[in-house]
Amino acid sequence: MADNLQRSDTETNVIRDELIAGLTAPRATTSPKYLYDALGSKLFEAICELPEYYPTRTEAAIFERHGAEIASSVGAGATLIDLGAGNCAKAARLFPSLAPSQYVPIDISADFLKAAVAQLERQFPDIRMLALGMDFSSTLDLPPAVSDARRLFFYPGSSIGNFHPGEALAFLRRLRQADGDLLIGVDLVKDRAVLDAAYDDALGVTASFNLNLLHHLNRLLGADFNLREWKHRGFFNPELSRIEMHLEARRDLTVRWNGGVRRFGEGERIHTENSYKYTPDSFAGLLQEAGFHLAQRWTDERGWFMVCHARRG
Repeated sequence: MADNLQRSDTETNVIRDELIAGLTAPRATTSPKYLYDALGSKLFEAICELPEYYPTRTEAAIFERHGAEIASSVGAGATLIDLGAGNCAKAARLFPSLAPSQYVPIDISADFLKAAVAQLERQFPDIRMLALGMDFSSTLDLPPAVSDARRLFFYPGSSIGNFHPGEALAFLRRLRQADGDLLIGVDLVKDRAVLDAAYDDALGVTASFNLNLLHHLNRLLGADFNLREWKHRGFFNPELSRIEMHLEARRDLTVRWNGGVRRFGEGERIHTENSYKYTPDSFAGLLQEAGFHLAQRWTDERGWFMVCHARRG
């Protein structure tokens, strides 16, 4: 059965300190991991169904088309460690081909993860499962119950793009030090109009996803953000090769939380997410610098997305 996923008082204090530091910085910012509370995770599932949001279906098509090659490169029977597992659906689709000996989904949205794993345990009773509520972006302290026999870190959806390139390098090095190989999805540079539409859809689902962050901050900090006073901004920054998401104040306003306050001027923003876009060669170089050897890579026909299998160098 999945473990108890409640946060300790220490973890709660760390989260508060991190959020307050970001909100009181000269240019306010929050980590994208806080977009994924229970509702945020469900909204992201909806985003993945939007016609504008190509990454999920493009990556899925790569796994479907090249599944046999991927399974041959990766091999069966690994300890599959699913980083940012969400509803675990992406990993579960690979169970028949990869036949993992243990499945270890990790996600910051603990309650959402627990429900997903409970369902998977009924579907795949022969696979040992251990769910971990953890912020793996800053540390990867795996408990002894996670088998060290041929670990494979699974990081789909181009979530690596949420990290600044320097942070991405440090993150990949932590995976390397945790004695694991890597199966990772990477979004590639493409036409700006395609990128802008993917992060600012016509239905406004991405806007709701971004604005829901404020609900999450209200719960975590005891803050008084009013969602009606903010609007979503999502766009591609070509100079930095990244999508940026922001929440922009509609008017001059003041936000309070337990023990703190921040005044925002009209048009001032909270930077909530980056999504860096790579070229195949630039990402291969990043893997090499982190100590991995690129075993194989697969792309879709348009060259919009890439899946890589990398081994420890």
